[in-house]
Formats: sequence, structure tokens, C-alpha cells
Amino acid sequence: MDTFEVWKNALKEAHKILTDFMESSSQIEKCSAFTRKIVETYKSDGNIFICGNGGSHCDAMHFAEELTGKNRLDRKPLGALALGDPSHVTCVGNDYGFEHVFARQFAALARRGDLLIGLSTSGNSKNVGLAFDEAKQRGITTVALLGRDGGWLKDKADLVIIIPARTSDRVQEMHIKILHTVIDAAERELFPSSF
Repeated sequence: MDTFEVWKNALKEAHKILTDFMESSSQIEKCSAFTRKIVETYKSDGNIFICGNGGSHCDAMHFAEELTGKNRLDRKPLGALALGDPSHVTCVGNDYGFEHVFARQFAALARRGDLLIGLSTSGNSKNVGLAFDEAKQRGITTVALLGRDGGWLKDKADLVIIIPARTSDRVQEMHIKILHTVIDAAERELFPSSF
């Protein structure tokens, strides 16, 4: 297959996944519920924690910086942190095991009224699952953005959005669209006079 066909097929596949998602009223309602959870968190002076592995960790950091920094709107910073800074990961990974890197940091920092968002393209990330378990013990709301069939994490979160794509790249493309749009929607609720 030549590179022209690779490009054409990749964009066609991405377009189909986005179109199917947009045409699903249940998916859009879950996204609206995600917006409400973010708005409720910030209205009650909570903070948002996000976790994921690999590319999902990069998306978690991207999401956090657009909350603490800026997305489109020039507004006050909103409290957010992507769990998993390198010194913490190497310390906890070495002393307790990699599966504990998110749960342990979350346990140290989170308070009732916060929100935990977990990203996993497979739906089977053990370290994200243990963070969800920690949140449940503390009565903290959780949102999962997952891929494929949702894996076993789909049963651990309060709100679950699953992208039924076959590959991690297509799942991550949809996750970042959801994360960008949920910030835009939440800003419109939190700062209506700025629009």
C-alpha cells in the first residue's frame, strides 16, 4: 500500500469513528454529564486529578495544563494535576510496584469534593484501577475515558465513556477531542459573562 492510501485510509477511519460518536445521543449525554461533574467540582472548590499511561499520560498532562493555564478563554486558573511526576513514579514503582503509582499520589493529595479522571485505551490499566479504588474508598467521584470494549475498568468508574475503536491511536484521538470540548463546555458554565 502506498503512502497516499495509508493517509486516505487513516483519515477515513478517524472520520468514521468521530461521526459514529457524534451521532450517538447516549455518548453525547455522557459527555454532557462529564461537563456537569467538572462544573460541580469547581463550584465546590474541588480539584481535578487525571491519570493514564504512555500517550494517555501525555493527554492527562495536556488536559491539566489547559485547566491550570489556558484553553481558549482568559480566566482564572482551575485546580488540576496529572498524577505521575517522574520522581514519584520511580520512587513508588521501585518501593511498591508500578501498579501503585497513581493511587498512592492520589491518596496523598485528594480530598472529598475532588474529581478523578482515568484514561486507558485498553480499559485494563491496573494502576488506573487502583486509583479508582482509592477514590471510591474516599467517596470521590470518578470518570473513565476508555477504549475498545472498556475492559474491566468500565465497572470501576461513576461515569464511563468508551470509544469502541480497535487501535490506541484512534481511541486517543477521540479522548483528546472529548477533553478539549469538556473544557470549552465547562468554561461556558463557570464563566458565562466571558462569552
